[in-house]
Amino acid sequence: MKKVLKDTSSLRVLGFKKQILALAVCFGVGLGTISIAEAAPSRNVNPPALKVNAPNVYIVKKGDTLWDISKKFLKNPYRWREIWAGNKHVKNPHWIFPGDRLLMCTYNGKPLIGKDEGDGCDGIIRRYDNQTINLQPQVRVESLNNTIPVIPLDSIKNWLERSTIVPVNSTKNIPYVVGAKDQRVLAAKGQNIYVRGNGLEIGQRYSVYRENDPYIMLDAKGKKYNAGLELVEVASGIATKQAGDITTLEVTDSYNSEIRRGYFVMQEYEAMLPTLFYPVNAEEVIAGGKVIRVQGSIGAAAVGSVVSLDRGTNQGVKVGHVFNVNELGQTIKDQVTNETIQLPSENVGSVMVFKAFDNISYAYVLESSLPINVGAALTPPIMND
Repeated sequence: MKKVLKDTSSLRVLGFKKQILALAVCFGVGLGTISIAEAAPSRNVNPPALKVNAPNVYIVKKGDTLWDISKKFLKNPYRWREIWAGNKHVKNPHWIFPGDRLLMCTYNGKPLIGKDEGDGCDGIIRRYDNQTINLQPQVRVESLNNTIPVIPLDSIKNWLERSTIVPVNSTKNIPYVVGAKDQRVLAAKGQNIYVRGNGLEIGQRYSVYRENDPYIMLDAKGKKYNAGLELVEVASGIATKQAGDITTLEVTDSYNSEIRRGYFVMQEYEAMLPTLFYPVNAEEVIAGGKVIRVQGSIGAAAVGSVVSLDRGTNQGVKVGHVFNVNELGQTIKDQVTNETIQLPSENVGSVMVFKAFDNISYAYVLESSLPINVGAALTPPIMND
């Protein structure tokens, strides 16, 4: 089966199983872990601008996200790392939890925010001043913790665990569903299905995937090409019997969808998620990106939606990248000159990448002042606020 999936990044994500994951923004440096994306050096001269109504004290609540908390203090929440005071001397210094008391302090004339350990701003500044390591905000994937996440896990869980994008030719010769017991057209948990293809082994667990619409894009010459196949896991089960090239698969789990003929069957792999990565500025990504799909909807995206972008690792995208989203301005007729003109584009929101493939990535909508439509342009966030 490994020879079928030629895109190793796709292979790694096919087995997001069982384990409850929590995606949390963490502050501090985690020991014994390897970062997969270094934070870009700041190119700002001015310190981050605080909101006029930024609170001096904030108590973290259950249901908060780190992005929302950042927006309470800063005009540009992406710059949170520049004012955060981590503390390496306490257990899990990179986490904040519901009930934590955050204080807005001033250090050398600049804003500084940290967790109150009972000694107020004096203690936050003292611990910050005594640090001997370079602290940067981090994102971790942990199991069953109560930390405050950068974005709500429930909003991205299905795409983290059950969706992947593979190269167009990678599904050739992959086993596929040809039928179900009792001549059923549809099958689900607790039923047997029949899979045709070689390479399946008795006792091995397998996942069943449906193929979504292809990602059809235009190259530099305006010619259409298929940028990748989106596969969504709908079920999993155990191979129990074989007769020639037909394998019986007992379906043990199904995921909000029934199994149909023609669905692909691939080995269930263990999750190989990175344990640590840094949110980074997306300014080095190849320019010209845009939103190419609104997941789970035929309409526009809003806060909490998941969208697909036409930029992936081949274009420099990394998990944690934040993009501004800009809608093209209207094309109108100038009533004075009768010319047809296009109005300037407008920023309508921002998105954060949480899963990246070769030429496509999944992103979560952090903010949207207006609906985000397919075709909206991507730009790196403006860091001067």
